[in-house]
Amino acid sequence: MREIYLAGGCYWGVQKYMDSLSGVMKTEVGFANGDIEAPSYVRVKQGDTGHAETVRVSYDETVIPLPSLLRLFFMIIDPTSLNRQGHDVGTQYRVGVYWTDPKDEPVIREEIEKLAAQYKSPLVLEALPLKCFYPAEEYHQKYLDKTPGGYCHVPWEKIRWAATIDPARY
Repeated sequence: MREIYLAGGCYWGVQKYMDSLSGVMKTEVGFANGDIEAPSYVRVKQGDTGHAETVRVSYDETVIPLPSLLRLFFMIIDPTSLNRQGHDVGTQYRVGVYWTDPKDEPVIREEIEKLAAQYKSPLVLEALPLKCFYPAEEYHQKYLDKTPGGYCHVPWEKIRWAATIDPARY
């Protein structure tokens, strides 16, 4: 099992989308690459912690290789929107890919280069080693499963679609 950390705006929708993909074994929402230890959601929402709302994704690379996982993630974010996804605004909603295995960096950078070729505007997508990750409070974990119809900037049709595809084809 491999791990990657994905920041794509509000983590509720990103988690639901990732959980829908075949080969994703486990997800956990939390806060990554900030400046304070173990922040609360309320503190991160203030926008002064440096943390990004992030999803820890544990996946089976034989079912969904990292390039496929990244391409599918890129389908639900706007990589040119600085500190904003959907209606959510602030540095905590920035987009990013954070790795723990240095072997993932060249794969991530290659996929971001391919993504950049699809846009006229420059990308603001962070690509950095994971500095820290703190799980969010329990009530945020699997929030959209607990709160059907809750707010989600990821289109529901993409979440439903993700559950029907062979992710290795992407």
